[in-house]
Amino acid sequence: GQARAGVQGPLTVMSAQRTAEATRDAMWANDRACKALGMEVTSVGPGTATLTMTVREDMLNGHDLCHGGLIATLADSAFAYACNAYNEVTVASGFDIHLMDGARRGDVLTASATELAKGGRTGVYDIVVTNQRDEQIAAFRGRSYTMKGKPLVEGLAMGKPA
Repeated sequence: GQARAGVQGPLTVMSAQRTAEATRDAMWANDRACKALGMEVTSVGPGTATLTMTVREDMLNGHDLCHGGLIATLADSAFAYACNAYNEVTVASGFDIHLMDGARRGDVLTASATELAKGGRTGVYDIVVTNQRDEQIAAFRGRSYTMKGKPLVEGLAMGKPA
């Protein structure tokens, strides 16, 4: 009944949050690409993640705009942290990106990933990229493939989506 949900619910949520944080830490320790691009993981949770990146001079293309591939890299990175948050090694099986506006030197881009569906070995995630003025720069949809039974962090319980 409700008494049980009140006791078990928060414990399950806290355990899932701790799992997401542990997988973030394990991934970040070896994430040379994100570190090289100056990204930061600002939040993570079960099936969610938010990363930021400041557009630098060396990220600009011939139009003085942030290279679209680097915007995709930021979104793909948020996708990776979100879909790996259950402590099962999960990789991208594909993605689509729509670039709606340009980003300029000094812009702080935020990629926010949300899980739309997860079942069996596959998942679908939406990532929205905005700038510091909350203007939408890109929309990214990622499709994931989970390698069942292969934990990202050994000795940590594998999470289950709600």
